[in-house]
Amino acid sequence: MEFIIFLIVVLIIVFYVVGIYNKLVALKNRFKNAFSQIDVQLTRRYDLIPNLVSTAKGYMKHEKETLEAVISARNSAVDASKVAAGNPGDAKSMEELAAAETMLTGTLGKLFALSESYPDLKANETMSSLMEELTSTENKISFARQSFNDSVMQYNTYLEQFPNSIVASRFAFEQANLLKLEEPEAKKPVKVSFD
Repeated sequence: MEFIIFLIVVLIIVFYVVGIYNKLVALKNRFKNAFSQIDVQLTRRYDLIPNLVSTAKGYMKHEKETLEAVISARNSAVDASKVAAGNPGDAKSMEELAAAETMLTGTLGKLFALSESYPDLKANETMSSLMEELTSTENKISFARQSFNDSVMQYNTYLEQFPNSIVASRFAFEQANLLKLEEPEAKKPVKVSFD
């Protein structure tokens, strides 16, 4: 009788550990899937940029340096995105992707600011369409990033809870990192004028 009770207790513990392990796997797969949604939107963004630069090139002949900076930043972001897609949640990958995306956003901002000086470019239908698509894609990236960060937070919270943390450490589950993009405009002070 004692052996049967012991066996039942062992089976309950085993099933409990298996349940924790399976939930950790499910949560990890959820944040990986959420990152793949970011990756889809980033790829769309990266594909739009050469068309944008090509359209602008015809009008902005004297702004070669800015156009080259946009392409260079885009290529760096593509490389960082590929590395991050291989291991979403990895601290170094997320930091490199965030830095590359911040650089790309900055150079695109310069391109858009310069394009204001070229009325013919602003009036160009292709340029307007590309800018509209890029803005739409940026919004989708923001939503996908929020979903990814929510999934990572849920995974990390479950991972840190007791006794989940014991099972997680035993099976080498590691914390995942959030994707935080620097937005320079958000850090600038707001100017208020009462003129």
